[in-house]
Amino acid sequence: MSPQACPLCQGQEFNVVHECVDYTASNSVFHISSCGVCGFLVTRPQPAQDEIMSFYPDADYISHSSTAVTLTDYLFKIARAFTLRWKQTIISAHSQKGTLLDVGCGTGDFLFACKKSGWQITGVEPSMKAQKLAAQKTASHIHTKLEEVSGHEFNVITLWHVLEHLHDPNGTIQKLKTLLAQNGILVIALPNYESFDANKYNAYWAGFDVPRHLWHFSSSNFNKLAKNNGLNVVTTIPMKLDSYYVSLLSEKTNVEKTP
Repeated sequence: MSPQACPLCQGQEFNVVHECVDYTASNSVFHISSCGVCGFLVTRPQPAQDEIMSFYPDADYISHSSTAVTLTDYLFKIARAFTLRWKQTIISAHSQKGTLLDVGCGTGDFLFACKKSGWQITGVEPSMKAQKLAAQKTASHIHTKLEEVSGHEFNVITLWHVLEHLHDPNGTIQKLKTLLAQNGILVIALPNYESFDANKYNAYWAGFDVPRHLWHFSSSNFNKLAKNNGLNVVTTIPMKLDSYYVSLLSEKTNVEKTP
């Protein structure tokens, strides 16, 4: 399945800029294509919603697992531990403690840290294995779908490297807006295809992560997406440890897979 129209401008012409291999699950080739009107990058073809989870083998997808096998896995765990407090610092700078929704909460580490520091937490996670771990860790119910969350107004909603995985970015943001309290904040972390490491590794850049990453953002096109959906971008902050980890994955793939 390929998207018929660009979610930013509704353009319907796409030009291939990269051919990327899914080294995580299928070893299939997917195209990174640029919208001929606005330049937004999309993965083509895209797995349908009812088949996308087959591209997330839990044993290999680190954010769905609580164990570390490889050196890269251990480095991810270390980086995640450092970033938990940093993420809390970000949200505390823009909101008093109250209600927090984490969409794509993985194994619940961020939710657990927030709960310990006084936040009232809610989580969403489609991976059943990760969801079970998150529920055990946080002693809280974890929803499978965002559509299951209703009747709440959240002071903070976070998506840490999640929006690029979702089939309908516009519909997702509109749903999130209905869940935000007045003066609530939405925190969205995304890989940036205009970053130094993306330009260095090109088709081997781990930030493309086809076909799990359906959309590929830069600061400018995310700002356009936000504006289209009636949001104001307050600030943009680099996630340096995330970039370092993505570079490690990119280097590993580049070394192992390049003939």
